[in-house]
Amino acid sequence: RPARLLVLLTAFVIALAAWAFWPATEHTIKLGLDLQGGTQVILQPHAVTEGASVTDEQLEQTVAIIRQRVDGLGVSEAEVTTQGTGDGAVIVVSVPGVNQDRVVDLVQRTALLDFRPVWGIYSPGADPTASPSPSPSPSDSTSPSATESPSPSASPSASPSASGGSSAEPSTSAAASPEPTGSPTAVAEAAALVQADSNSPEFQQQIAALDCTLPVNNTGGRPDDPEKWLGTCESSGQAKYNLEPAFIRGTNVTNANAVLPTNGLGWVVSLEFDSEGAAALADASTRLSGLPECGAVGASPCNAFAIVLDGVVESAPRFNEPILGGQAQIEGNFTQQEAKDLANVLKYGALPVTLEPVDITTVSPTVGNDQLQAGIIAGILGLALVMIYLLLYYRALGVVAVLSLVIAAGILYVAFVVLSKTIGLTLSLAGVAGAIVAVGITADSFIVYFERIRDEIREGRSLRVACDSGWVRARRTLLAADFVSLLAAVVLYVLSVGSVRGFAFVLGLTTIIDVLVAFCFTHPVVVLLGRTGWMQRGSRWTGLESTRLGVSTATDAASTGTKRRSPKQEASS
Repeated sequence: RPARLLVLLTAFVIALAAWAFWPATEHTIKLGLDLQGGTQVILQPHAVTEGASVTDEQLEQTVAIIRQRVDGLGVSEAEVTTQGTGDGAVIVVSVPGVNQDRVVDLVQRTALLDFRPVWGIYSPGADPTASPSPSPSPSDSTSPSATESPSPSASPSASPSASGGSSAEPSTSAAASPEPTGSPTAVAEAAALVQADSNSPEFQQQIAALDCTLPVNNTGGRPDDPEKWLGTCESSGQAKYNLEPAFIRGTNVTNANAVLPTNGLGWVVSLEFDSEGAAALADASTRLSGLPECGAVGASPCNAFAIVLDGVVESAPRFNEPILGGQAQIEGNFTQQEAKDLANVLKYGALPVTLEPVDITTVSPTVGNDQLQAGIIAGILGLALVMIYLLLYYRALGVVAVLSLVIAAGILYVAFVVLSKTIGLTLSLAGVAGAIVAVGITADSFIVYFERIRDEIREGRSLRVACDSGWVRARRTLLAADFVSLLAAVVLYVLSVGSVRGFAFVLGLTTIIDVLVAFCFTHPVVVLLGRTGWMQRGSRWTGLESTRLGVSTATDAASTGTKRRSPKQEASS
């Protein structure tokens, strides 16, 4: 029943087109770095431990994590490679069509995540060692008060959350900070990451010297030791913290996602912990929930824990009750993109090395556009020559082959649009090459089928029977050939990276489309065409005339085959 297959194919194409072009504003194919331009970043890895060397294993792990982060942007065809080995190696990241600053921030972020109990929160210019005033006035502190932005809370029914520097009211002090030696800027830069084995007076003096208005102190990028006390700034520079050793590390995070809360007040990053992290969170929340509020005078330690990313406090929620669910949230007035990027970084783990950008280049698509035009022209010429050959040699059957090629090209284009929308597929020059190579694979399928039909007629079968029996014999060859092509594409895709994977993906996709078109269009149309009287008469325009088949006439061959074979014999053959 060939009509049924044609109806199914039509329904499939309509559904695929609706998926691709609805809504009407989103129907473009994403282009690769070589076609639309993008960003190339060269990173110099450094060991986290001072004086240590960078190992090849660390380089491989870093490349894998960066590739996962870049793929998490919805970008494919990105290339992450290493040049050199050991301390002299560099990592080259090439990403198509993504903002330069976003790429640099994403790939160089160490993503060392700690959860630390808060010993004290102070205004940027406060001295942790000074005695707080018992009755602070509004002018005593420049930090926002709890009445302006209330401190977030945590409970068993709600994940702990935080909101930047106003996570707790900083303690106020009228006393000036002690005069540090040397220039304040130099001291602040030297004390960008303040750590100690204990909460000693010297450690608190170092925290007092921190200037959280300096970018070096609130932009992160400095991996901290989770087993030591930490003095650091909040990411917005509105407060500085004295933090105890970490009770949960980033390695205990099993999943991270950007979510929009039901209150719709801003994007947050939701974290899930493993069993060890969940138990540590329950123990810490039980202990901290009984402590006084961090905004209270002289509250040290206090009821809060800090979420520290790369040495900087992202948020510091307080505990109202023990948290037993093993989940937490990071709030920080994130946009959707910022929340997704942070979740993407945390999801795939911390880098085993620190990365320093040594060169950032914006890649121009000019050369790629020229090559794309040349590739498209070559593809059109090749497709036109194949069509002309099929029309001249197979006549009416050639028309079916040309229509099959057009339909296959249309399905391929729509599939590109759908995959660009859903999985971020990008088309590169290598992918264009794969599509051009697939033209020959598709044409081979038609030629195999048509020659099988001719062989069946030469053996004395009627055209009507030859269209079916020839297909039975031809489809084995088609499936075997397409299976080999698909297997080669899968092997290339699994074992290669970068543009070679793009070639392999397109080659595999076109092979699957070839099978679909051959089974659901070419064969049904040929069967329907073979039932017409004009085709059965063997006209020269059918491609089945006697001179081409090597028999007296196509009609004689058909009639001879009908006399020699009964219907039962034809069916059995």
